[in-house]
Amino acid sequence: MIVLSHKIQIKNPTFKQEQYFRQACGTSRFAYNWGLEEWQKQYKAGNKPTAFKIKNIFNAIKPASFPWVFNVTKCAPEQAFANLGSAFKRFFNGQSQYPKFKKKGERDSFYLSNDQFKVFENQVRIPKLGWVKLTESLRFSGKILSATVTLAADKWFISFQVQMEKSPLKVSQNQADVVGVDLGIKNLATLSNGLIIEGSKPLKK
Repeated sequence: MIVLSHKIQIKNPTFKQEQYFRQACGTSRFAYNWGLEEWQKQYKAGNKPTAFKIKNIFNAIKPASFPWVFNVTKCAPEQAFANLGSAFKRFFNGQSQYPKFKKKGERDSFYLSNDQFKVFENQVRIPKLGWVKLTESLRFSGKILSATVTLAADKWFISFQVQMEKSPLKVSQNQADVVGVDLGIKNLATLSNGLIIEGSKPLKK
């Protein structure tokens, strides 16, 4: 099995679409920061916080306290708590520093699970927004695991993570088809044509 990530630019997003993207990014950022603050409160009170517990507290109060989170996909706040839990796990394992609060304009993004969107040719349908046009179609087929919408250099992109039996990439004799390869630590390789090959994760003992 191999997981490929294809990053595609969103084509000429409308004002309504950009509003949605920014609100979803803001919701994700708010949930993460709220969760981090609540984690600190719980810890100081002598409790043992977890991402699951923090998310449950948030879900219990959001209808009355944060009703605007329902304007975007449910994945925006939910994945934020999963990311917070991963951040603390890396911290406790000595792999990173203590989690920091997120700032607006820094790596703005929001996550979509595979049941929250549909891809058709060069379009993707996002919950509570509708169909969004892309600059190109997904270049390969397989099991789509998830997607992430990001803002970079004032442009919106969506990255699809697709699981495949084997890589569809072939070495071409045509110089025009040659792509650059950047080997990395987090990902197995990043290609200049927008594809990211993720390395296999080690099995848990």
